[in-house]
Amino acid sequence: METKIDEIAAGIYRLSTFVPQVAAPAGLTYNQFLVLGEEPLLFHCGHRRMFPQLAEAVARVLPPESLRWISFGHIEADECGAMNDWLAIAPHATVAHGGTASRVSLNDMADRPPQTLADGEVLDICGKRVRYLDTPHVPHGWEAGVLFEETTGTLLCGDLFTHTGNSPALTRSDIVGPAMAAEDMFGFSSLTPATGPTIRRLAELAPATLAVMHGSSFTGDCGQALRDMAGRYDQRIRAALG
Repeated sequence: METKIDEIAAGIYRLSTFVPQVAAPAGLTYNQFLVLGEEPLLFHCGHRRMFPQLAEAVARVLPPESLRWISFGHIEADECGAMNDWLAIAPHATVAHGGTASRVSLNDMADRPPQTLADGEVLDICGKRVRYLDTPHVPHGWEAGVLFEETTGTLLCGDLFTHTGNSPALTRSDIVGPAMAAEDMFGFSSLTPATGPTIRRLAELAPATLAVMHGSSFTGDCGQALRDMAGRYDQRIRAALG
């Protein structure tokens, strides 16, 4: 497996590893995102077993020991499996997440105490401004949240818009249809009355780029893509209710 690096917005790098065995025959990409600043931030830690490869990839952009912040969407192996490996290699790094994740899991799981972020709180990493937003159960996980980098308008949206295949780093093509196809395959989303409103709240940010964890990142009318996705989930809930 090879980890590829692409700059998807000014000072934001996508580190992407394609794993063909997952969701065969199409395969699946596992993406991490580096947000540069005087206090660099890594979004998604990756699997623990992939840590040596990912650390080498980060080293092509900046010294891994210079990381100051580590975050991810929710508690899951591909998002935070290597969390403590990053804390070990970056002695000044702190895990940052929302209150639910900190109270329920990270206060115990993380080798150093996490920084608990309130909904809407901004981390100024000196060159970028990263806002934390609670998205409970969207797409899944009680503790789920996303980050919005304000200076570039990049929404680090975790598992939202997951789609299969070894796709390009950045696309303007439709990602809602492929995401719904992945939903049919995996059934990974928690569908509740709050699903649509939560996604529409993200659309109000009017992001310029959607940084997707599994699949291509998207540039174009991101607000409309989010509204379209919210509508598709609304339809699924109505269908489930008969």
